[in-house]
Amino acid sequence: MNIQAKKKVFSGVQPTGSLHLGNYIGALSVWVKEQDNFDGIYCVVDLHALTIPEAIEPKVFHEKNWETVAMYLACGIDPNKSTIFIQSQVREHTELAWILTCMTPMGWLERMTQFKSKSGKQETVGTGLFTYPVLQAADILLYDTEVVPVGEDQKQHIEITRDIAQRFNQMFGEVFVLPEAMIPKAGARIMGLDDPESKMSKSSAVKNAKHAIGVVDEPKKIIKAIKAAKTDSASEVSFEGEMSPGVKNLLTIHHVMTGWDEAQQRAHFEGKGYGFFKSEIADAVVERLSPIREEYTRLLDDRAHLQAIARMGAEKAGAQAEAKVKAVKDALKINF
Repeated sequence: MNIQAKKKVFSGVQPTGSLHLGNYIGALSVWVKEQDNFDGIYCVVDLHALTIPEAIEPKVFHEKNWETVAMYLACGIDPNKSTIFIQSQVREHTELAWILTCMTPMGWLERMTQFKSKSGKQETVGTGLFTYPVLQAADILLYDTEVVPVGEDQKQHIEITRDIAQRFNQMFGEVFVLPEAMIPKAGARIMGLDDPESKMSKSSAVKNAKHAIGVVDEPKKIIKAIKAAKTDSASEVSFEGEMSPGVKNLLTIHHVMTGWDEAQQRAHFEGKGYGFFKSEIADAVVERLSPIREEYTRLLDDRAHLQAIARMGAEKAGAQAEAKVKAVKDALKINF
């Protein structure tokens, strides 16, 4: 009997700041939900965090890597089903990134909207911030990735990855698989609680405690953040007409936390005051995140276990990455 191989999926999170509800809903919860359906490779992308070196404090940065591994596990990523590792522990990521950088026209990188956004906030801009989409492409292409779960705002990165892969394949032969973006139908873009027209982000969360909910925040802090969330000038929930961004954002959060569809939400919230509305959403978030916080805290006290998981993952990922880089070098005739 032929058993169809699972499609390969790759994704990662930078070990900077604290992971928030948007990271969980848009990324981690999706990975967990789909890990029985895909061959998942989930990386702590520490090399990407170096693109803004001014923000790096080495000791803190080191700990954040292990905190992110712990978060992956606490959220439900099973290392027996998926591969978990730290990017810098597999040297082929940087080796392939350099080869692909040489293949990538500058014009492609100049069009990247995230570079324009991030570079505008820096006094000086490092080369890494400009070329990091190529490192991201290397991350994905190393593992013959077929599916990459991303938010709508990240779709451009998958497009340039495909362009880079196609350019190499056309020039040197079919070496790379072309990945597809997988965008969740709901929750792919969670907005800030203080500004529901801007995406929830780590940097904004540092500046404003009311902006986001941390995945491992205490219940009191979660409840306070939800109660302070921006809605509109009305006094009760209405599903008729154009819904305000703030109310829509809270309903999206509630949908992902509970699985309720619009009909269930309408029956429960229509005509209810915002006090009741926010209280119900806060309870749902607390119920979903509390077990994660407890497991995360437990895992942080077992560094040896985290190191063993990352080492096992790096060995597994490294074997695949080494084979792909060999294929690339063979195509270029630079293997001696």
